[in-house]
Amino acid sequence: MIRSGSAGPGLCGFIAATLIPSLLTMFSFTSLAANTNIIAPGATLQKLAGEFEFTEGPACDAQGNVFFTDQPNDRIMEWSTEGKLSTFMQPCGRANGLTFDRAGNLWACADETNALWQIAPDRKITVVVKGYQGKLLNGPNDVWSNPASGLYFTDPYYKRLYWKRGPKEMDECVYFLSADHKNLTRVVDDLKQPNGIIGTPDGKTLYIADIGAGKTYKYQIQPDGSLKGKTLFCALGSDGMTIDDQANVYLTGKGVSVFARTGEKIAQIDVPEHWTANVCFGGKNRQTLFITASKGLYSMSMSVKGADSQ
Repeated sequence: MIRSGSAGPGLCGFIAATLIPSLLTMFSFTSLAANTNIIAPGATLQKLAGEFEFTEGPACDAQGNVFFTDQPNDRIMEWSTEGKLSTFMQPCGRANGLTFDRAGNLWACADETNALWQIAPDRKITVVVKGYQGKLLNGPNDVWSNPASGLYFTDPYYKRLYWKRGPKEMDECVYFLSADHKNLTRVVDDLKQPNGIIGTPDGKTLYIADIGAGKTYKYQIQPDGSLKGKTLFCALGSDGMTIDDQANVYLTGKGVSVFARTGEKIAQIDVPEHWTANVCFGGKNRQTLFITASKGLYSMSMSVKGADSQ
């Protein structure tokens, strides 16, 4: 995989910045992924689009179209199943993480006002969560809708230059919003900086990345939405997460790291950007891995399929 790199001082710098990292990526990718068969035969990382400020929060609708955010530019973008890029919404509350519920509503972590939005198919916006017990949230970051349409979201604190608010009011926690949107409950309060979140399609297991501590945990989801049985899944934190139909979990940060349900690392997909923020499956068959990384949108054809909207 030969990649585009930043301009260097000369030919040697160009080779060092492009060819060598590309070869290292190919070797590391092959050494882990070749034995797992999660990547489609002969597939390589593809850059679909660039010229963004910072991409985040990809989520797939029922048709396979992928929505993602360009947060500094305050817009939600759409990559269609036909391979066309368009602006879905601008402004968008400086949305960060996204997910779709079973009714086709797009949920957005509206970082600008520290809120959680529901965006209906007709693009009508409803501000569902504004705070917790009279206090302002830190800034909802990543969100997952369970099969019963309840939502889990992380609330780490990343101070933004565009905020018009006072100091931090809350600990950095994880919340559950009931399916009727009437009850918001704090379900995790012992992590340093929760960020990426994803659940299994049967609604029984929830994965939460503590990016501040460099660890990811898994929990047993209870009928009332509470969590039990906290267990260390792997010693790696994550910005965003997704899961495939083989129960493999995908973590992001420096590229995409793939772990089997046992917590064993089975693949590494390096991405030629400073930071890989998030990931989801999309496309008509949900067999394409979409990766939001710094200024770009990337994809990889897979042998496995996505198991959820994000």
